[in-house]
Amino acid sequence: MVKALIFDLDGTLVDSNELHVQSWERAFRHFGNRFSLEALRRQIGKGSDQYLPEFLSEEEMKKFGRELDEYRSELFTAEYLPRVKPFPKVRELFERIRSDGKKIALATSSKSSESKTYRKLLGIDGLYDAETSADDVKKSKPCPDVFIAALKRLPGISNLEALAIGDTRFDVEAARSAGLSTIGFVCGGTDDQTLRAAGAIEVYRDPADLLARYDQSSLAKS
Repeated sequence: MVKALIFDLDGTLVDSNELHVQSWERAFRHFGNRFSLEALRRQIGKGSDQYLPEFLSEEEMKKFGRELDEYRSELFTAEYLPRVKPFPKVRELFERIRSDGKKIALATSSKSSESKTYRKLLGIDGLYDAETSADDVKKSKPCPDVFIAALKRLPGISNLEALAIGDTRFDVEAARSAGLSTIGFVCGGTDDQTLRAAGAIEVYRDPADLLARYDQSSLAKS
């Protein structure tokens, strides 16, 4: 029986993935590195600790990796974070889940400062029971740390009684490593086939689609 849902934020509840791609492209370019948007897009869903090594050599990581990460974070906060929009019906979905007596946790690879802004945009204060961010763990997705930390903050809930909800294959992989099944959303830019190949048990367009089909989903079947 599903007793709790653990939600990713970026690309799942808020429309931010492409803004992250753009900010990473500018940050890399600022430090003399050029990568295609598609290459940068393929790694979205990872925290910066996992994202940067995909593009920088070990020597580059030591030389300016931390500086690049800080530059990108400041750039995103100043120019891109104000442009993030919530996906429709998130609050209504959370209210439906809570009305069923289920708990909700948030588990994101974003920094806590970004997560705070997202929660305010979504208007979900009082509708979730726990939260974790990249600041709370040693390794971000696709490592399972954020999901494991979220489960620990849901007393009495085992991995078999919770479902993860995310929008990238890295969410699915991280959840699987934590012993969780995952529902996927394509609103973050990852297609249905990729999410299912990674192990998603169901795939929906976005939060509004899951809400509309709630009675046919794993949330209602449990």
